[in-house]
This record gives sequence, C-alpha cells and structure tokens, in this order.
Amino acid sequence: MYSQAPGPIGIFDSGYGGLTILEKIREVLPEYDYIYLGDNARAPYGSRSFDVVYQFTRQAVVRLFEEGCHLVILACNTASAKALRSIQQCDLSTLDPHRRVLGVIRPTVEVIDRLTRTKHVGVVGTAGTIASHSYTIEINKFFPHIHVTGEACPMWVPLVENNEFHSPGADYFVEKHLRHLMEQDPLIDTLILGCTHYPLLLEKIRRFLPERVRIFSQGQRIAESLKEYLERHPEMEQKITRGGSCTFHTTEYAKKFTEAAGLFLSQSVKADKITIE
Repeated sequence: MYSQAPGPIGIFDSGYGGLTILEKIREVLPEYDYIYLGDNARAPYGSRSFDVVYQFTRQAVVRLFEEGCHLVILACNTASAKALRSIQQCDLSTLDPHRRVLGVIRPTVEVIDRLTRTKHVGVVGTAGTIASHSYTIEINKFFPHIHVTGEACPMWVPLVENNEFHSPGADYFVEKHLRHLMEQDPLIDTLILGCTHYPLLLEKIRRFLPERVRIFSQGQRIAESLKEYLERHPEMEQKITRGGSCTFHTTEYAKKFTEAAGLFLSQSVKADKITIE
C-alpha cells in the first residue's frame, strides 16, 4: 500500500506546539529529512473526546505514511495520551506492521525518577491530557513510589497561539493554575510541562513557582530519546533519508501557519496547505 523506499521522519501535532519538539530534534539529528504536519484547522485537540482525537490523529498518521514516512512522532501530548496506544495496538498491523508511531509521554516518564528528590511530581497540560491520566498511569507503571498531581490549564494554549503569552492575562492564568497545583501538593519538586506549547510560557512559569521546583520541558529529552531509538533500531534508521530538509504542512491557511510558526522556531518557514480525512 505504501512505498517501501526510504523517506523522511514524520512529526505530527494538532497545531504549532510540536514545532518546539521538531526544533530540538533537528538540533540533535540534523542530517535526516523531516515532514511536519500541523492539523491547525481542527485544533485545539485538548478539549475533544478520545474518539475524535484518535480519528484525527490516525488520519494524520496515514497521510504521513502516504508521503513516505516509516517513522512518525506524535509531538503532541493530547494525541499521545488519547490516540497513540490504539494506533500502535490496533492499526499498525493492518496499515503496515513495519512502520512505527512514537509519542512524547513515555520518553518523559522514563527519566523522571532521576529528577525528583521528594518523589512528588506535578504535571500541567491540556484538559484532555490531564483527564486521560496518562502521565500518572505511565509514571506509576515505572515508578510506583512517585506521587503525581495533574493540573489542566485550558487557557495556556490559546494564550500562546494568539501571541498573548507576554500579556498580564497570561500572568493571571499561569499563576492561578500553578498556585492551585502547589496547594494540592506542596511537596512537588519537579514540574512536567505536559504540552508542547508551554515552553513559550517558561519565563512566567518560573516566576510563579517556588525556586526549589525543577521544570522539565520535553523537547531535548524527546530528541535524545529519538536518537537512542534509532541507535537501537538500525533497520528503521536505514529507512530514513538524509538530506537535512524539512517540509511543513498545515490544514489551515499556509500564510497563517508561516506567520505563527515564527513564535515557535528560530527560523522562518514556508508551509503548504493540505487536506486530511
């Protein structure tokens, strides 16, 4: 069904946040080719049902497979929480059992025990990510001694995507949710930014957290994890083309994506508008 010729690595996100992951991946693995697909027309995913997120994510994965990707990274916490397991367990066997889809939650969880001293960890994310309890489930699977507290922050993504993350309104919503999180568990000493948009709020997050709390942003870890994965799986690494290129697709207006991408990337990009269904 799909071409077996080598192809780029696919990076999928519901919107723009995955660009923060892409940039770190390209810093660590600049030699490979990439396709970034942002489903901006149907974003945000955070408040959507499990079934809708799964259907949308599956459509995006199929599109990236059609474009030659043998490996797709769901650079979106909501998609990783609500769709990854179903795609891995139910779809790959029929789509193509030799292709792989990876998420951002597992690599984050694998290192968390080394970061926390009190063994009390906080997670901030979209309503969908927090409601899925994916971080709690995964952390307790590896480290049952760690206590996890989640806090849904539904306004943080709109603030970032509307370029309002420097505004007083952003101060209000960041402080509100971090205060509520720390009130639930004052022993938290490590905070996972469980949404790829949140690094743009890092300055404010640091301001409203106690100094003793370590902030864990996912980008660098995801990049390192992907490098480790390809070293462990040379059969997959051989299926990736090496040209150092990156193509950008969006389901929204290409001009809008190009302008907004500048908030997340240190370089300007040109995107193409596509349709997925």
